[in-house]
This record gives sequence, structure tokens and C-alpha cells, in this order.
Amino acid sequence: MVSAQQYGPWAVVTGGGEGTGSSFAGELGRAGINLVLIARREGPLKATAEKIRAESGVEVRTLPLDLSRPDMLEHVREATDDLEVGTLISNIGHTYGSGRFVDWTLDQALQTIQLGPVCHTTLCHYFGSRMVERGRGGIVLVGSLAGNAGGATIAVYSAVKAYTQSLAEGLWSEMKPKGVDVVYVVLGATDTPARASVGIIDEPGTFIDNPDDVARDTLAQITEGPVLVRPQLEEVFRMFQSLPRRQAAEAMRDMMLGFQPGDALQDS
Repeated sequence: MVSAQQYGPWAVVTGGGEGTGSSFAGELGRAGINLVLIARREGPLKATAEKIRAESGVEVRTLPLDLSRPDMLEHVREATDDLEVGTLISNIGHTYGSGRFVDWTLDQALQTIQLGPVCHTTLCHYFGSRMVERGRGGIVLVGSLAGNAGGATIAVYSAVKAYTQSLAEGLWSEMKPKGVDVVYVVLGATDTPARASVGIIDEPGTFIDNPDDVARDTLAQITEGPVLVRPQLEEVFRMFQSLPRRQAAEAMRDMMLGFQPGDALQDS
């Protein structure tokens, strides 16, 4: 369990109303760390906050907010400026378009970038600078295997995740010597409401990760950054890292079409 002395007394969790964000919030609450939960939908935020208060007795604030808004930092500051935030869980995964890049509107692509790289960077800069001043804290950036190669139908999503991984690596190298842990966690298929809502049909035998396991394991290994890979993804993660970029893009494309990574590699 994470140390409230090192990573408290408050944590900010984006996407904190349900799914992986809710699991991170629950784990931090059990460690005695107070919480600010941020998400677009007020209903799930309130439900998660009530559950954590009842289970852990910590203080929980909620902030219903679309983090793709250009003025989002103003709202975050209003909710947190009186707090000492020792942990940031930047759990952002929504995209505003789907399918081929040219079928997106430009606004959908730019809003996805605003929510991803711009939001991650803004929150890391705002909270990270204060953590460095205090000489303690932790930042978790939640990512995806898709960040290891661009692929057909996920070009913008992959680019967002690739940026986030590189950001985490750079922040880790700067902040770790200052007492602040930074980690990027690579996720694959995870059992969340967002996944269920888009009607994904998994191939037989697909491993679906548990968000509670993700949160518990990530926080237990927060000092082991800059990149944590879920155990079931380690082999394919190494594959994408080692492939020539053309083959990596082809393999990611084929994965999006439902082929297994080994099949995609053989066809390249």
C-alpha cells in the first residue's frame, strides 16, 4: 500500500468516476489519502465518492469537468488550490472520433489532442512543480499498448499515447532525483464501463485485465518507473519495441483487424 506520508495528504484522480480511475481512487483512499475526483459525468463521480467515504473515511471532493476544455486548469485550480496534492493519477483515454483518420472531423482530432497531450502536460506541470518543491510525490500516467506503434483506425489515439509515454520518461528522469516518482502504465484490454459501452467483442481467450489489479499493482510499483507493462502484455510490448517501424505499424494495423500479434508479424 502506498504511503500517505510520501504521496499524500491529497491525490487528484482524473477519470475518477468509474473504471480504472475509480479503482485508483479506492486504493488511495484505503491508504488514507484524501481525494479530488474529476470526470465529465457527475453521477458516477458522486457514487464513487460516497463509496470511498464509507469504506475509508477519507475526505473526497468531486469536480464534474470536461478536461478537453481550454480553461480546464482554472476549474482544477479552484478545486485544489487550498490542498497539498501529493499524487496525480492522470487517467485520460477518451477519443472524440473513430475509424480512419480522414473520416474524423478536424475538430474531433484536435479535441482528442487537447484532452490527451495538452491535459496530461498541463496537469503534470501544475502539480509536478509543487511536488518537486516539496521533494516528494507521485505521478501516474495511464497509457496503452497502442502507444507503441501507429495503426490504421487508431492513428490519433496511438499518437496521444506515444506522447504520454515519452512525457513520462522525461519527467521521471528529471523528477526522480527530486523525490517525485513518475510512472507510465501500459494497459491492454481492461474491464471498464467505457469498454463495455462501445460494444467491443473480444476474441476467445483474450485476457481482460481487472482495473482493481491495475491500480493495486501500479501503486505498489510506483517507484519502479518510468514504464510499467502489465504482465500479460510484456511479450507483445517487447515485440513492438524491437520491430522496424514499418513492421510495427503493419502489426498494429493487423491487431486492429483482429489478428494475433504473431500472425501479424509473420505476414509483415
